[in-house]
Amino acid sequence: MLEFSTAGESHGKGLLVIIDGLPAGIEIDPGLVNSKLARRQGGYGRGGRMKIERDQVEVLSGIRSGQTLGSPVGLLINNRDWQNWQGVMAPFAQGLAAETIEIKQDGRIKQVQPRVSRPRPGHADLAGAIKYNTHDIRNILERASARETAARTAVGGITDQLLRYFQVEIISHLVQLGEVTAPTEPVSFQQLKERVTESPLNCYDQVKEEEMVALIDRVRTDGDSLGGVIELVTTPLPVGLGSYSQWDRRLDGRLAAALLSIPAIKGVEIGPAFANAGKKGSEVHDQIYYKQEQGYYRLTNRAGGIEGGISNGEPLLIRVAMKPIPTLYRPLNSVDIGNKEPVAAGVERSDITAVPAAGVVAEAMVSFILADSLLEKFGGDHLEEILDNYRRYRTRVESF
Repeated sequence: MLEFSTAGESHGKGLLVIIDGLPAGIEIDPGLVNSKLARRQGGYGRGGRMKIERDQVEVLSGIRSGQTLGSPVGLLINNRDWQNWQGVMAPFAQGLAAETIEIKQDGRIKQVQPRVSRPRPGHADLAGAIKYNTHDIRNILERASARETAARTAVGGITDQLLRYFQVEIISHLVQLGEVTAPTEPVSFQQLKERVTESPLNCYDQVKEEEMVALIDRVRTDGDSLGGVIELVTTPLPVGLGSYSQWDRRLDGRLAAALLSIPAIKGVEIGPAFANAGKKGSEVHDQIYYKQEQGYYRLTNRAGGIEGGISNGEPLLIRVAMKPIPTLYRPLNSVDIGNKEPVAAGVERSDITAVPAAGVVAEAMVSFILADSLLEKFGGDHLEEILDNYRRYRTRVESF
């Protein structure tokens, strides 16, 4: 029903997005997209690139007078750093035979290698170079870079504005950074959102947040990097998104695939899945109750809002694990792919940690999958048609 594609390199001219399948009639506020892009760029522990870029979305197509037209939506995010990298990254750049090219980076003149031959452990560098038969790793790292996730975040900024018609919101918060964990508290969605959006690390627990900031400072001094765990929470979803009928229609499978596609995300759990695995069934499954004025309800949400691949009316609860960023300022051992000699791995400008930013990207991917699932369930060519289908469905659910 809904698709998107992105294009662009980290230090190229910009990032392009095409979103296809949005119905006509969705009110779009570009300010909401830009605020999401700003949240992705924030967070303690980010690197110098975030001081340069001020990501803003430019709408190229598919929106007129503030509403979607039903045709593909085209978006552009310009890279401000492009002006410093044209000699390296222009489509028909000259001088790539030179060993180094002079660029301006982080306010200083710096010599950079236009061609890169030292792969970084943990990155796509070596496997990508072998796959695409190139001895210039810059051809790999520029697209494999997490810079691409700015484009995904813009997609989420658009799909969020479809979800609001269904009273669906999403927020992420940091529950672990390195060895520092922040226990979650039973608070309302609105309380969580208000605190997280004010936090420099998107962390609800202010005491643990201070410990995390101190850890980032220590790791920065060591030239190392940090990973962590993000929790995503939504408001209650409509019952019936997704399906058990085929493997690729299960909502949990689609969400997991979307989240694992984010660079450096290596694990996903729906609800407290790993804790549940060590318990008996009687301790895990959410018992069902009914009141005429309330309908069906549960007192717990250990399933994370999904049963049998279908949303069950509860909020989504998802955790994702992010590995530490592969670029280290004290690089690990590697091998030069040109002469096969042992070398220190290459160093590209990077962050100490980007776990809070990855949470915003994760929100965008969840938003896209939920938007697609809603259109699949209540589909139509115009928003009014979709909402009419949704209202009739809700009436049926309430009388079930």
